[in-house]
Amino acid sequence: MARKKREEESDNHERWLVSYADFITLLFAFFVVMYAISSVNENKYRELTQSIGSAFGVKVVPTVINENPPVSIVPPAITRPLRKKATTNTEIRKEREKMTGIGRDLMKVLSPLINEGKVKVIQSARGVNVEINASVLFAPAEARLSRQSEEVLRAVAQILKDEPNDIQVEGFTDNMPISSAQYPSNWELSSARASSVVRLFVDQGIAGERMVAIGRSANSPIDDNATSDGRSRNRRVALTVLSNIPEAVTEVPVSVSENNTAGH
Repeated sequence: MARKKREEESDNHERWLVSYADFITLLFAFFVVMYAISSVNENKYRELTQSIGSAFGVKVVPTVINENPPVSIVPPAITRPLRKKATTNTEIRKEREKMTGIGRDLMKVLSPLINEGKVKVIQSARGVNVEINASVLFAPAEARLSRQSEEVLRAVAQILKDEPNDIQVEGFTDNMPISSAQYPSNWELSSARASSVVRLFVDQGIAGERMVAIGRSANSPIDDNATSDGRSRNRRVALTVLSNIPEAVTEVPVSVSENNTAGH
């Protein structure tokens, strides 16, 4: 019988699957390692890398991962003495007298506005607080100081310029929403108003590192926002000359003299 011809072997078109499977296996191993590293467990990381290295015939030296790396903190430069707590009755008395003197000087330059009920000056444990109605300083929905208000604030700056105390300026609004290209909300408006006062003080020679500008938006209202008069009172700027000894005094009204009670 004639010998049958050996059938020719056909090409195997599926051979690429072998390489593809090897590639997928390597990718899987890679992502397993990445997942293990993300867990930041040093012991498990070392064991896993050694196991994978043994499986692929490669010696792997695991890198030690420090779970709590050192953090470098650079303290800010201190340019002036920090506020301190009172240690003696003499210090308390001197600080009280100094803050009372600042309050009386402010009362004198602000007396016309105090008589109109647009400004209040109060001495408290924090220092001397000057509360100015926003209508005295700004046009509605604006943060640019009016000319009249600039004159008043310049007089205030002359009193505070040579004092060592820190100054905190806070801007407050009512709860009526505002939305403009310049002030998307009351947060921006209140911050801008406080910053306007601080900027004028800097121009008048008060050191910038003594001051901070804070926008409070509609928080901490002093009257009911449900009425027009209440909202008007809530729109204000509060300027606080901070005592170096906050415990020195309790809250009391400031008067120009013992017999003058105007502006209480």
